[in-house]
Amino acid sequence: MSETEHARSRHGIPPEERPLKDQLKKGIIVMDKPRGPTSHQVSAWVRDMAGAEKAGHGGTLDPNVSGVLVIALDDALKALQVLLLDTKEYIATMKLHGQVSRDELDAVFTEFTAEIYQTPPVRAAVKRERRSRTIYEMEILDIREKSVLFRVVCESGTYIRTLCVDMGDALGVGGHMFELRRTRTARFGEDQLVTMHELKDAFVAYEEEGNEAPLRKIILPFERMLEHLPKVFVKDSAVDAICHGADVAIPGITKLDGDFTSGQTVAVLTQKGEGIAVGKAKMDSSKMREMQKGSAVNLERVFMAPGTYPQLWKRGKDEKIQG
Repeated sequence: MSETEHARSRHGIPPEERPLKDQLKKGIIVMDKPRGPTSHQVSAWVRDMAGAEKAGHGGTLDPNVSGVLVIALDDALKALQVLLLDTKEYIATMKLHGQVSRDELDAVFTEFTAEIYQTPPVRAAVKRERRSRTIYEMEILDIREKSVLFRVVCESGTYIRTLCVDMGDALGVGGHMFELRRTRTARFGEDQLVTMHELKDAFVAYEEEGNEAPLRKIILPFERMLEHLPKVFVKDSAVDAICHGADVAIPGITKLDGDFTSGQTVAVLTQKGEGIAVGKAKMDSSKMREMQKGSAVNLERVFMAPGTYPQLWKRGKDEKIQG
């Protein structure tokens, strides 16, 4: 896995340098969802504005909730599930139905900063089964009479509405969520947000003036969704085999970025940083760095289409792909 070999890629193109028409097919937009429309409606507006065939979002926000909504266009949809592997952050207002002391409030916030069990609310678009979710951080920002403003960092799929109800019950007075804003999904925060008006202006500048610059700042490569994962970079000669479903073999690896354990999800990238796939590591990164042969990553989802890189692999007599 030499660094010299890693730098010798003759194929592909860095994600940030893709032609704009390709970026629109493989891009994501970090939208500032306003209160009012559904997440599906916002995705549909973006799809139509971008002239895309499909668009989807990385985590539903209720109509009355605002904030970070990552929208993927066309081919980028394949990578949306990766966002479920990282945390989300919210700023919420909880209204209590009775008076409690600050000490009582602090105690309940400490108690709920842990693995908790939730049943999704009736309005949720998922099966109402009790499941565990982890609250990593909670911080009280302000208290005004019976209203509590707080920040929470939690596992994807946590229902803040349910969290507020459960904490109100634990306090013995009852409570409900009054207002909510998502401030971060994985690595995407409020500093990257784009409004519908800004997106529309960027498309107008491109379509009427040929100015790509505003859109290039807004349409991000889908590989940004892989940033929080450990990474395995592979040789050009291994790329097409992986696109056809072959597991990542150690001789095809040029570099590892980050430490990981066996069974952990990793991103598989070309030497130019293009996303090929995600999969489960078959061994710890320390062992992978020492091994000379063997299978390293069991693929779970392939993003890159076969034929993007030249076919530099061959089939054996049993017609299985040989890396």
